[in-house]
Amino acid sequence: MSDQDEDEYGLSPNKQVSEIPAPNIQYEPPRPKSVEHGIGLIGAGGISEFHLRSYRRCGYRVKAIASRSIADAEKRRDEFFPEADVYDDYRKVLDREDITVIDATPHPTDRLPIIRNAITAGKHVLSQKPFVLDLADGRQLVELAKQHDVLLAVNQNGRWAPHFSYLRHAIAEGLIGDVTTIDFSLQWDQTWIAGTPAFEDIHHLILFDFGVHWFDITNCLMGQQRAESVFAEVKRFDQQVYQPPAIASAIIRYPQAQIRMSFHGHTQLGEEDVTTVVGTQGTLRSRGPGLNDQPEMQVFLKSGKCNVPLGGCWFDSGFDGAMGELLCAIEQNRDPNHSAANNLHSLELCFAAVRSADIGQPVTVGTAVSVEH
Repeated sequence: MSDQDEDEYGLSPNKQVSEIPAPNIQYEPPRPKSVEHGIGLIGAGGISEFHLRSYRRCGYRVKAIASRSIADAEKRRDEFFPEADVYDDYRKVLDREDITVIDATPHPTDRLPIIRNAITAGKHVLSQKPFVLDLADGRQLVELAKQHDVLLAVNQNGRWAPHFSYLRHAIAEGLIGDVTTIDFSLQWDQTWIAGTPAFEDIHHLILFDFGVHWFDITNCLMGQQRAESVFAEVKRFDQQVYQPPAIASAIIRYPQAQIRMSFHGHTQLGEEDVTTVVGTQGTLRSRGPGLNDQPEMQVFLKSGKCNVPLGGCWFDSGFDGAMGELLCAIEQNRDPNHSAANNLHSLELCFAAVRSADIGQPVTVGTAVSVEH
């Protein structure tokens, strides 16, 4: 191949790309000016540990913990907030005037009445994800929150994972122009769920319970653009140690963009998590051994390139951001970034993917109204 050929194909060894200063992108989790809001945690299961660890780290005031198992509530209290009260009836938390924010962590079906009752009691609510299993339920809750003048947010904590938060803010600020493609390539080990009914019984575990984070961040990165259709497939192999298919993929079609997702949830050797966003004026890429370990953001612009070190990790920054953003929105009397209304668009993508995997055909976004239909 001649030097001219190399130049045509972008292979010339003499072609230099300038190093540029890191763009000033503020991606850290938001913090409210005041930490005086009283928080009531409902549900003391496994995920509550990460919620409470975050709230203690941020200095937020958890005043009550409720669980159907009083022993579970006491365990969480003793470990994180010794001065909090514990209850085996969550309605007693809703009766307290000194509690203004409810963090509802149970699974979706159990969580519905809790959220309804919390809203009608005049409490702001942070709902665990996935928000709802049926879009109609979600829309009803959004309308109910408007009627009672409270904020309803969803703990899509991935929005504040350092690499996703950097992408979200950089794109919103126009750093790489209009997004044309997003590629999510994940090979990670989820074999820890084997024998756990809460996960083994989930219909399309990878696309739904895990994948909802990636459908949500797609919704964020694409801004006001709305997807047209989703085509998804899943595959199970004989050597899997858990029941749901461990391999899944999805292609999301937008009017002028395409998003591609590739998941392998049974990768026991050589885990990797790569996100690449190509825009009309640049490219952003994050790469690491897992979703909680993304050490830097690669930035490629016409003016040059740079590697930006990222501080924090998903399981710290994510939970800090989910509650921090809700408290900031309360202070500033605005909708939170992770409002339930916004999250419904994420669920439309997720539900369409699940439906597509079932029927083997592309599904128009918005026509699949629940996780099963």
